[in-house]
Amino acid sequence: MTSSITGTSAFQITVKPSGRSFTAEVGETILAAAIRQGIGMPYGCKDGACGSCKCTKLEGSVVHGAHQAKALSEEEEAKGLILSCCSVAHSDLVLESRQVTEVGALVVKKMPTRISLLEKLSPDVMLLRLQLPATESFTYHAGQYVEFLLPGGVRRSYSMANAPHTQASCGGIELHIRHMPGGQFTDQVFGTMKEKDILRIEGPYGSFSLCEDSNKPIVLLAAGTGFAPLKAIIEHMQFKGITRPTTLYWGARRPQDLYLDAWVKAKMSEMPQLRYVPVVSDALPQDGWRGRDGFVHRAVLQDFPDLSPLQVYACGAPIVVDSARSDFLRAGLPEDAFYADAFTSQADKATA
Repeated sequence: MTSSITGTSAFQITVKPSGRSFTAEVGETILAAAIRQGIGMPYGCKDGACGSCKCTKLEGSVVHGAHQAKALSEEEEAKGLILSCCSVAHSDLVLESRQVTEVGALVVKKMPTRISLLEKLSPDVMLLRLQLPATESFTYHAGQYVEFLLPGGVRRSYSMANAPHTQASCGGIELHIRHMPGGQFTDQVFGTMKEKDILRIEGPYGSFSLCEDSNKPIVLLAAGTGFAPLKAIIEHMQFKGITRPTTLYWGARRPQDLYLDAWVKAKMSEMPQLRYVPVVSDALPQDGWRGRDGFVHRAVLQDFPDLSPLQVYACGAPIVVDSARSDFLRAGLPEDAFYADAFTSQADKATA
């Protein structure tokens, strides 16, 4: 390898503290190179919008592509922080990054899928069940997502809402899709799409999953369809016999938006360690809501003013995840105990 881009076909990337290494081709982003070679670096949106792939550059030089300031500020960049999803190496690199897996990341596959079920869970949330080819095995971690491959190179990302071990019993993978009026994909889901249609997907993607080498109590924080990957994690915990005290906070605008409220309450009877706190922000008088209200992350702070002994897993819109991160760190949560999956929309990504 060489430290000059001239005449070089690849650069060596070393990640500390794991000591794992891989190569990046000239012009290839660091994250794309890591995924291609099975190196499990943390990431979320892959588009410079969420900040999940942030890591520290210890040696070498990179050039950043377009990204949002909230994902990486000028001050952070001046301190040596980079986003691996939009950084291209211009020399050999040494990076510092948490969550680099000790073994290879799961294989990313492209495959056709057949829609086996379309079921409305609420006026604007659809359960989409995908039947995978019988000849293909699909391995993923609870919390990861797949991308739909649409015409014109368009992609849309959705988290698996069922744990991997349930694929056989439920006939594939389950997704929860919220209707975004005018959305190229969700208008189809709520309009012309029908059962037995064929779609193409690619995955699994994402580094969001349960950290199992800890005994810390867990807070699961969901906003809207951010419940989907947390549902998969709850199923995984039950399957693995993980009994760490766990509290699910699920925030929604109105009670009807808690679209699997009954499922959570039934799961509580099977998992004594699981608590459930639904939080509604914009209930109407006719809703008759008598539960917690306001911002969902503030309900967590009301119950846990000191977050230092906990782990938090937060999923939902970027504004929810960002607010939770900021306020939770001020309440004593260690930075490495905050795991997040920000559901970046195409509008979020377009501002990068």
